[in-house]
Amino acid sequence: MLQGLQDTLNGSRMILTNCKTWPSPNVNMKNDPHPLRLRTDEESWTLFTHALKLNIPPELLQLKDEIAKICGGLPLLIVKLAEALSHKNSTIEEWSDILQHFDRDQHQLWSNTLYKIHKDLPLYMRRCLFYFTLFPQNFEIPARRLIALSLAEDLVQPEGNGETSENVAERCLNLLIAQGMVQLTKKKLNGNVKMVRLPDALRQYWLSKAQQATFHGVHTNTRSELSLGTNKIRRLVDHLDKEDICFDHIHGDYGTTSTSLTPYYEDVLSFLSFDTRKESKPGEEVGKFLHRGISSGCFLMMLVLDLENVFRPKLPEAIGKLTQLSYLGLRSTFLETVPSSVSKLHNLQILDMKHTSINTLPSSIWKLQQLQHLYLTESSRSKLMLKHDATFSTTLRTLCGLFLDDETPVKDDLDRLLSIRKLGLTLSSKQGVMPLQLQAVILDWVLKLNQLRSLRLKSIDENNQPWELELKPLVSLVNLSYIYLLGRIRNPSIMSQFPYSLVDLTLSGSRLVEDPMKSLDKLPNLRSLKFLAKSYLGKKMFCSLGGFPQLRVLKLWKLELLEEWYVEKGALQALRDCEIRFCTSLKMLPTELLHRTLLKIEVLPSQV
Repeated sequence: MLQGLQDTLNGSRMILTNCKTWPSPNVNMKNDPHPLRLRTDEESWTLFTHALKLNIPPELLQLKDEIAKICGGLPLLIVKLAEALSHKNSTIEEWSDILQHFDRDQHQLWSNTLYKIHKDLPLYMRRCLFYFTLFPQNFEIPARRLIALSLAEDLVQPEGNGETSENVAERCLNLLIAQGMVQLTKKKLNGNVKMVRLPDALRQYWLSKAQQATFHGVHTNTRSELSLGTNKIRRLVDHLDKEDICFDHIHGDYGTTSTSLTPYYEDVLSFLSFDTRKESKPGEEVGKFLHRGISSGCFLMMLVLDLENVFRPKLPEAIGKLTQLSYLGLRSTFLETVPSSVSKLHNLQILDMKHTSINTLPSSIWKLQQLQHLYLTESSRSKLMLKHDATFSTTLRTLCGLFLDDETPVKDDLDRLLSIRKLGLTLSSKQGVMPLQLQAVILDWVLKLNQLRSLRLKSIDENNQPWELELKPLVSLVNLSYIYLLGRIRNPSIMSQFPYSLVDLTLSGSRLVEDPMKSLDKLPNLRSLKFLAKSYLGKKMFCSLGGFPQLRVLKLWKLELLEEWYVEKGALQALRDCEIRFCTSLKMLPTELLHRTLLKIEVLPSQV
C-alpha cells in the first residue's frame, strides 16, 4: 500500500497511527514518527479556547495557568474540561467550582498512560520518573537540573561505545515526553527541551505507588524518600511543609541536639531544598542544619546537595567531609564565597555556581580530579586562580562562565583541557587593550576541542562593552551546534566558515557591514538565528530562495541602521517565529512573510 502512494506530488498522503513509539521495522518510512506528546501550557490554552467556542471574559484569564496545570497537557482532558465549562456561566465562582471537582475526578483519563508505564517502561526510566516526585506539585523543572541529578545518582548508564551518561539521560527524558508521561512546558529556541513538569494526576499516582517500589519507600509524614525496612531517609527534600517531620529539624529550634538527627539522616543520599524565601533565614537555617548533621556523622554518604535558589546558604567548613558528594548545586543562590574545604570533595563531578556572586575560586578546585561540569558566573567575572604546575582534571566536559584576561595562563595550562563539550568564556581587555596573541592562543585551544557542542565567546572592555574579537575558521568542529559571539568581529569572512552542524547562532556587537545572510543561508541545519544590538550595521538584508532550509526562529534586535529587508518569493518556508525589536529605521516588513498562517511575527515597537 505504501509503495502505491509514494508519489506525493499528486497529493497522495497516508498517516499511520501506532500505539508504540516506533513503527514495525517492516515499515519503510522516510520521516521519523511524530509522537503525540502532552501539550505545552501555551498549546493547552490554544486547544482549550478552540474547544470552548466562547469568548472568555478578561476576569477569567487569571485562571489560565491553573487550567493548564490541571489538564497536564493531555488533549482529551483539555477538551473535556472545555466542554464542562461551556455549559456554565462565565464567572470566577462557577469556573473555580468546576476546576476544583475536575481536579479530583480526572485520574481515569490517564489510565492509558499508566498502562504504558507498567507495560513498556524499563526500570531505569521508572527510576527517573520517580525522581520527579521529589519536586513540589506543578513545579517547572529545568531539564538540565534533572539530567545533572540523574548523573549524580547514577540513575542511567551508557549503553554503547562512545555514548555518554548525558546522552542516555537526555534520551530518557525525551522518551518520557514522547510517551506522554512528562509534560514539556518550555522549549529552547533551537527546539531542545528547557522545562518539564510531571502532571499532577501522575504525580499523585506515583506517590501512592512509591511504598511498593523496590528501591525506595515514602513515609506518610514526609515528602522525603525513606529506605524500606529501616525508615531512614534516603532522599531528603525541604518543601517548607510544617507537617513534614523534617521541618523542625531544618527550620525549628536550633537547640535540638546533634545526636537526635542521626536516626533520620545518617543514610541520606541526596538533599534538595526548595526554600526560596528572599531573606537571610533560608541560608542561615540550612547552614546550621548541615553543620549539626555533619558534626553528628550524618550525610557522609550524600551524593547530591542541591540548594538551587536558596538565598546565600552558609555552607559550613565541614562540608569537606562529604567526600562521596557528586553534585553540589549552588545556582542562583547569590553566594559570595565557598569554603576552601570544597577542594576535599574528591568525587565531585558537577559544581554549579552560575548566578552567584563568587568572583574568585582557589586553585585547589583543580584538585577535583573527577570534576566533569563546572558552571561559573559571567557577570561576576569569575576567575580561577591558576598555578602553572596545577594538576588538571582531564575529564572536564563543561566549563561555562570563566573570565579570562592577560593574567590567565592559557598556553600549557587551560589548553590541556581537551574533553570540553560546552565552553563559555569571557575575554577581558584592560584599558582597551587585550593582546591579540592571547586571543589567538585561546582560539587555537578551541580548535583542538573535537567534541565541542556549544561555544559561547564574549570579548569585553573594562566597562563591560563589546570589544574586538579575533576568530578563526570553525568549520573543522563538526560536532558544534551552538555558537554565541559577543564582540566586534575583526575578520567578517568567518561568517562563511561555520560548521554545517550549526543549529543555533547568536551574534551581538559584531559590527558587520556586509549582509551576513549571503553566507549564513548555506548552513543546512540552522534552526535559530539571532542578530542582537549592533551585530549588523548595514542598511539592507536579503534572504534568497533555497537558503536557510530549516530556519524556524529569526530575531532582529536593535539593528538601528537596517532600512530594507527583502525576502524572495518562496524563501524561509520553515520560519515559524520572527521577532523584530527596535529596528527603528526599518521601513516595512517583507511582503512575502505577511500572510503565512504558520508564522508568528512580533514587532516592538509596533510602528513597523
